Amino acid sequence: WFAKKGDITDGKTLLVLINYGSASASEIVAGALKDHKRAIVICENSYGKGSVQSIIPLKNRGAIRLTVAKYYLPSGKSISEVGVRPDIEVNEEGDNFKIRTDTDNQLNYAIKLLNG
Repeated sequence: WFAKKGDITDGKTLLVLINYGSASASEIVAGALKDHKRAIVICENSYGKGSVQSIIPLKNRGAIRLTVAKYYLPSGKSISEVGVRPDIEVNEEGDNFKIRTDTDNQLNYAIKLLNG
């Protein structure tokens, strides 16, 4: 699969919301967009899973999980154990988070940021 050249957003601002639940591939995408100054990353630090593991079967019917590679951002920075730091930190409010647009302070912040 190859990406098409050009900017399908016509230069509009991209916001990427991340938090501790953002791990692995989502961190790579967020970090790459941030490194290339193509998006503003907001909310909280991501998880920090910057590694690739393989499970290798053993003869005794067991298995071992080994780290076989590390992910690096275009800038050369590793996200392993440190995650991606947001450009703008917006901490989640409340103890009982529910996915609701009327009470999601992080989403509401992003919407206000986009609308100016």
